[in-house]
Amino acid sequence: MKTIYKKLLFLFLLLPFTVLAQNTLNGTVVDKATGQPIPGVNINVQGAPSGASTGFDGNYQLSNVKNGNKIVVSFIGYKTQTIDYTGQKTLNVSLEEDTNQLKEVVVQVGYGTVKKKDATGSVSQISAKEFNKGINVTPESLISGRISGVNVVGGGAPGAKADIRIRGGSSLSASNEPLIVLDGLPLSNDVPSGATSILSTIDPNDIESFTVLKDASAAAIYGSRAASGVIVITTKKGSKGGVKVNFSSQVGINTVANQVDVLDADQFRALVNEKGSAAQKSLLGTANTNWQDEIFHTALTTNNNISVSGALFNKLPVRLSVGNVDNPGILRNTSFERTTTSISLNPVLFDNHLKIDINGNLSFGKNQFQDEGAVIGSAIGFDPTQPVYEAGSRYGGYFEWLEPTGNVPLLPARNPVARLNQDQRRATSTRKWGNVRLDYKFHFFEDLRAVVEAGIDRFDSNGNTTVSTESILGYQPKPFNGPDYVNLGNYSKYTDMLQNKNLNAYFNYTKDLGKFKVDATAGYNYQLFSRERYQSGELRQPNPNEDVNTSPDINLQSYFGRVNLGYDSRYLVTLNYRRDGSSRFSEKYRWGDFGGVALAWNVAEEAFLKDNSTLSSLKLRFGYGSTGQQDVANASYDYLKRVTLGTINTQYIFGGQVYSTARPEGYNENIKWEELTEMNVGIDFGFLNDRITGTVNYFDKKSSDLLADVVVPDGANIRNQGTYNIGSVRTKGIEFNIQSDIIKSDNLTWNLAFNTTYIDQKIDDLGITVPGFQGYLTGDNIAGGSGNQIQVNSVGYAPRSFLVYEQLYDANKKPIAGAYVDRNGDGKIDASDRYRFHKPAPDYTFGLFSTLNYKKFDFTMNWRASLGNYIFDNVSSNLGYSDAALRRDTDLSNVSADYLNTGFRYEDNGTQRYLSNYYIKDASFIKLDNITLGYTFDKSLIKAASLRFTAGVQNVFVLTKYNGLDPERFNGIDNNVYPRARTFLFGVNASF
Repeated sequence: MKTIYKKLLFLFLLLPFTVLAQNTLNGTVVDKATGQPIPGVNINVQGAPSGASTGFDGNYQLSNVKNGNKIVVSFIGYKTQTIDYTGQKTLNVSLEEDTNQLKEVVVQVGYGTVKKKDATGSVSQISAKEFNKGINVTPESLISGRISGVNVVGGGAPGAKADIRIRGGSSLSASNEPLIVLDGLPLSNDVPSGATSILSTIDPNDIESFTVLKDASAAAIYGSRAASGVIVITTKKGSKGGVKVNFSSQVGINTVANQVDVLDADQFRALVNEKGSAAQKSLLGTANTNWQDEIFHTALTTNNNISVSGALFNKLPVRLSVGNVDNPGILRNTSFERTTTSISLNPVLFDNHLKIDINGNLSFGKNQFQDEGAVIGSAIGFDPTQPVYEAGSRYGGYFEWLEPTGNVPLLPARNPVARLNQDQRRATSTRKWGNVRLDYKFHFFEDLRAVVEAGIDRFDSNGNTTVSTESILGYQPKPFNGPDYVNLGNYSKYTDMLQNKNLNAYFNYTKDLGKFKVDATAGYNYQLFSRERYQSGELRQPNPNEDVNTSPDINLQSYFGRVNLGYDSRYLVTLNYRRDGSSRFSEKYRWGDFGGVALAWNVAEEAFLKDNSTLSSLKLRFGYGSTGQQDVANASYDYLKRVTLGTINTQYIFGGQVYSTARPEGYNENIKWEELTEMNVGIDFGFLNDRITGTVNYFDKKSSDLLADVVVPDGANIRNQGTYNIGSVRTKGIEFNIQSDIIKSDNLTWNLAFNTTYIDQKIDDLGITVPGFQGYLTGDNIAGGSGNQIQVNSVGYAPRSFLVYEQLYDANKKPIAGAYVDRNGDGKIDASDRYRFHKPAPDYTFGLFSTLNYKKFDFTMNWRASLGNYIFDNVSSNLGYSDAALRRDTDLSNVSADYLNTGFRYEDNGTQRYLSNYYIKDASFIKLDNITLGYTFDKSLIKAASLRFTAGVQNVFVLTKYNGLDPERFNGIDNNVYPRARTFLFGVNASF
């Protein structure tokens, strides 16, 4: 009996340990069709509050697993698997795609999300796995060429801002930049001096997705700032499960892909000896200097990022990321460096009723600039027979043009190498931004949520310019008794501070009533923008100028609402409304009302198409809405009558006292909202269980009451130019995109995505009916002459069309010097003979993205093309004639190689030569933006990590008829452009 009791006691003591015995489960999750590992898969014990997720290599580790547990493996787009745990140490899982679930992809919209199949407006989303590959220094390059209707044109300078236009923009003089919303925080388009762009402070490695709201019905929820479209950026967040570490490192070798074509030293000597005077011939040197080789060089870019994500205490999802990019420019002494730190906390409390998202970001930037236009312009035009250095030169040993007396002349170009080394422009910046979002689902009424978001964006910069005392640029007239010139050098500095505060508060009500679904949102938005700038100039002068500029605060306040109605997932309606107030306008015009309606019919959900595998999805959409525009530069409070104090240069002395002058400023008390209305018709389709999917959109939008900077008639105001509401612009277009898994097998997959956009944009009205009115000159001043502009806004034509003289040609199609068409037949050639000839914006844009995977190899490439865009070759118009080299008897300048085609002389052409249509060139192009080859080692090299190695080339080649440096110029004027580098890149990604 005692023996039995002892055995029972032993079993009783052993039972808790047997029941509580826990194991650790390891394994890999792969795609059943391709065998490729799937990162981010959730692996949970059914009913347990936490679990694990797969890393980059598809591996996972799940702790605290007991016999009898059910293991749930789930990932969006795949069928969920539930597997019984029976004590195994390893569990490998193959997930199968779920085409029905793929349709449940969620896209970001204003103040909320919507399932993609239920979206009624024109909305495009691109996620991290679809981003452009390569070294992406700034986020804009991630989506270049990837989304129909979205044109991204980047620059060549390190960290340069990219110009983004959605459906061609909408305004003439107000901002055409899209509204960018970063994790719920609407950003300002302003940047402090010394910074490059509002997105340059963001590490592309931290971005999860871009969502573009293109039509007014989708963007109307953002009202006053959405006339040019909206881009919603979502950053990566923490996730439940074990800790995951990801490290990426890239090295790029940046090389000069192209140079401006000018005469070499021998060609230049031949020109001077043929056409120059004796004095000019005597100036020729013995060197053979390629000045572009001297200012450009090969540079090395590094880009590193490390991120850690997981759940603290198995309950608090968190992600921490640190990144650094060091991007020296191919123009010597230019660079961009950024160090970023971001943290995301995403707890869920009170039985999933309260969701909290906390995002904090800190960015440090270091920029080194040059007076790029002057340096590159000097290199293009400097005499190639002169050396870089000259023995005995008092200007740091550099060759410089001097007068016979040894004085510094005012007109010749300065040595471009000397400018690079003796003129230093540096800036540092600090940006702190973050957002806190509280999303509470009421316990007593779970259909209702209250959401509050508070965000702040503080962007500070400090910069200075230093001109060496040895530089010829530092020689200035001495302001006191002594020699005519003295070298004081120069030093100036500035501090610039921008701040953006934002508050959103709204309610969301969602209810399923049988086949009916209601989703309603209503709320309030408050945003305040402020700026202060301090500048001290020429501190080495006896009386340095000091200036403090405090820009007036801009306040936006709004009330907004949206209702989504759905019936049986077939018939969908969206209604948007927003009432916006802007401090830029007077009380009379302060508030604007904007709204939109969108209808959609999911035809594929009808009985006659249900479960049709050939036509697997089909949705018809119609939308109409209005948005606004109030972002006008230098006209923040233009409605106010103001008096401003003069500068130090306009002070006067009276009775021994110094007084500042004051003057009234022009004003426009009737300035008001610019308004855009837009109609959109769209079709979303899918074939073969959505193996092929695509979208077609037709849009027609009109901007009215345009905020434009126009000339004021004499006597109408106390200024001769200002901002007024005039006229309208109409834009029509078609967008098409398609993507497909062309090949999908166990070892080989090939995905291809293609998009194209056609845009037709014309000015309908400018408010002027005077006969002979050609329009308002616009655009940047061109090099050549004084204050010349070559673009115009005219009724019936595209914005910024070129306004030129029509060149005459001889029988050999060579331009005849000084000969133009007398278009009005009055017997003379004057400004009235100028006509509109082409435009810088393309008619068609194309994008092609290809991803090929074979076993552990992957190969990606993306192409872009542009058709119908023209460019003004300002380099040739300014330097393509002989007298550009032979202006004076005291110095020489190089000329564009286009001179060999024309033989132009200055006296043959006069000022009109600068404006000849001969220099308007077809700039259509096809570009291979990048190619990347990768190979993944699944823990075969290092057991603790999965490694992926990549190699590739960016800016591979360009096919174009244009002979200039680059056919892609956003403003349509090619003049001293910082060239885009060709980059050879190598990278490694490690996931632990």
